[in-house]
Amino acid sequence: MLKKLALGTLVLASSVFAASEVNVYSVRHYDTDKKLFKMFEEKTGIKVNVVKAKGGALIKRLKSEGKNSPADILITVDAGNLYKAKSADLLQSIESDYLAKNIPTNLKDKDNTWFALTKRSRVTLYKIGSGTEKMLSTYEDLADPKFKGKIVVRSSSNIYNQSLLAAMIEHHGEAKALEWAKGVVANMARDPKGNDRAQVKAVANGIGAVAIANTYYVGKMVNNKDASQRDAIAKMKVFFPTFKNGGTHVNVSGAGVTKYSPNKANAIKFIEFLASTDAQELFAKANYEYPVLAGVKSSDLVSSWGTFKEDTISVDRLGENNAKAVKIFDKAGWK
Repeated sequence: MLKKLALGTLVLASSVFAASEVNVYSVRHYDTDKKLFKMFEEKTGIKVNVVKAKGGALIKRLKSEGKNSPADILITVDAGNLYKAKSADLLQSIESDYLAKNIPTNLKDKDNTWFALTKRSRVTLYKIGSGTEKMLSTYEDLADPKFKGKIVVRSSSNIYNQSLLAAMIEHHGEAKALEWAKGVVANMARDPKGNDRAQVKAVANGIGAVAIANTYYVGKMVNNKDASQRDAIAKMKVFFPTFKNGGTHVNVSGAGVTKYSPNKANAIKFIEFLASTDAQELFAKANYEYPVLAGVKSSDLVSSWGTFKEDTISVDRLGENNAKAVKIFDKAGWK
C-alpha cells in the first residue's frame, strides 16, 4: 500500500505499515503531535503512519487518490479548511458517543464529519508601556480612525484572517463586514506581509502599535530557540478583543475520517484519543492551545495571559462564510 503513495514534497514519518494501523494526513507539524501519536501506539498497539504537508496539498492529494487513498484521517487547522475538505466530499460522517458527548456543538461539524481537537483565539497584542491598551476594546473598533497607522496584520490570503472576517460577517452581515475591512485597511501601518510572529516582532520593534495574531504563537515565541522571538514577545502583552454582540474570536484545529478510510474503526479510536484528557492536557501544556474538553486546564503560561469570554458562534459558519470573506477582502483592498 505504501508504495502507491507519491511522496513528492511530502514526508512519511514511518515507512512500515503494520497489520493494525491508522494512516494520518496532517498539516500540524508540532513535536506535541509526535508524542501523541506515540502515546496512542503504546496504548492501543495500533501503528500511526503520518503524511505531513500543507492543507491545500493534502486536499489535492486526497482528491487525486480517490477510492485508492490509504488515508484514514485528515488533521488540519482552521475551521475554514475543515469545511473545504467536507465540501469537497473528502470526509465521512461517523458515530461516536464519546465525541458527541464531549466536543461542544459549536466546535464540530453539524453532520459529524469533523471535530475540533484544539482551540486558538485570534487576538491583539500591544507593546508594554505604550498605553495602547487604553485604546483597545472590540474587533469592530479596530476600524476606528483613532488606529490610523497603528495596525499590522498578515495578508488576506491567510485563512486565519479570512475566518476572522467570516465571523464578522456572521455577527453583522456582509455590508458591515466590508465597512470594517475597509477601516482596518485604512489603519494599517504597512502593507500586510509576514506571518503572525512577524506582526508581533514589528510592533515590538516600533512598527505600528497593534498586532493581530493567534494566541498559541505567543507561547511559541516565549519558548523559542530564536532570541529575536523571545526578545520581541517579552515586550508585548495580549489583549482579548470581543465582538460587540459576542465574545473573543475562537478558531480550531480538528480532524475527520476520510471518505474512503480503509481503517475506519481505528480512525475513530484515534480521534477519540486526541479528544481524551491525556491528549488534551498535552495539547494545552506543550503547544499552548486551548483544550476543547471540559475540565482540562490551560497551561500556566497561557493562563497568565488572562481569561476571556469565548465567541459562541458555530465555527462551521467560518467555513460557510469563507467565500464571502475572500470577496470582501478584495473589495476592501486588503492585500
